[in-house]
Amino acid sequence: MKLMKTLTAGLLGTAMAAVALSAQAEPTKVGFIYVGPVGDLGWTYRHDQARLAIEEAFGDDVITTYKENVEEGAAAVDAITDMAEAGQDIIFTTSFGYMDPTNQVAGNYPNVKFEHATGFKRDHDNVSTFSARFYEGRVVQGRIAAAMTKTNKIGYIASFPIPEVIRGINAFTTELKQNNPAANVEIIWAFSWFDPAKEAGAAQTLIDNGADIIVQHTDSPAAMQVAEARGIKAFGQASDMARFGPNAHLVSIVDNWDTYYIDRVKAVMDGTWSSGDTWWGLTKDGMGGERGMVQLSSYGNMPDDLMAEAKALEASLAKGERHAFPCPINDQAGNLVKDCAEGAPFLSDLTLVTMDFYVEGVTGNIPQ
Repeated sequence: MKLMKTLTAGLLGTAMAAVALSAQAEPTKVGFIYVGPVGDLGWTYRHDQARLAIEEAFGDDVITTYKENVEEGAAAVDAITDMAEAGQDIIFTTSFGYMDPTNQVAGNYPNVKFEHATGFKRDHDNVSTFSARFYEGRVVQGRIAAAMTKTNKIGYIASFPIPEVIRGINAFTTELKQNNPAANVEIIWAFSWFDPAKEAGAAQTLIDNGADIIVQHTDSPAAMQVAEARGIKAFGQASDMARFGPNAHLVSIVDNWDTYYIDRVKAVMDGTWSSGDTWWGLTKDGMGGERGMVQLSSYGNMPDDLMAEAKALEASLAKGERHAFPCPINDQAGNLVKDCAEGAPFLSDLTLVTMDFYVEGVTGNIPQ
């Protein structure tokens, strides 16, 4: 009888160990919600490249899945809910307009981790936010445009009037005007993240109006292709767009999500994930440390001395020697911005993350 009890206990222990081993071997499920197609060659493409980097880093220990072309709003709630119901351990929602839907769904699935890109709201302990300081790249582009324009007219294709886009316009224009006061920026709002036909049409209009450099905060390479065809210059957005405008391309702002995504998935795996806000620029720490979420790639089609100057500015921003918005800075009406009025050396992150005003030098009004 004692032998039977011993055997039974041994078998039970072995079975329990096998169950535990099986549970440990269960791959981590990682989901992604995309606002555009993975083939947009811009914003969504770069997020999907980071998804593939996760697969490469963890192999069979992860299973990734994604939904593309998910509209912001009610459709996002349904898509995020479906993904949570499918048993994802962590879900990355990768557009500003997913902010409220992400928080809404997160409240119903406390055991799922949610990571929202470019937003500022986290209503639950299972929600984190992350974004990149893309505006640092706009400073470098503004310096280049100031020197390269011959017509003193710059065309800017903007997506939606959210703080991220407004920050970029302000950073670009501030640097442009400081180095070339005669230069002006014309903005066309596309009210779309990805619409190649609309982006191309906006580029054509801006060029017809005299712009000899095009800036874009939209996702496709359409504007770069138009610039190439029309014989002017342009800046790439989200990914390296040099191949779409070999004679037009000046430099691209490239999104690098790989490191962050890998870090956050690993945190889920080892049980150290916690809610927080992450905002990396050219480096993680803004002081010249590890590479961050923003890169400038493929400088070209400019004089060597200007390229050297632009790269030096990039390095200065990365090391924290130079801030993108140093005081004094006036708003569009000529009033000193609050941070500067209170004696700060540059605009605070709170002002930047909620930015809803144009700086001096930007013409027109922010659409409501």
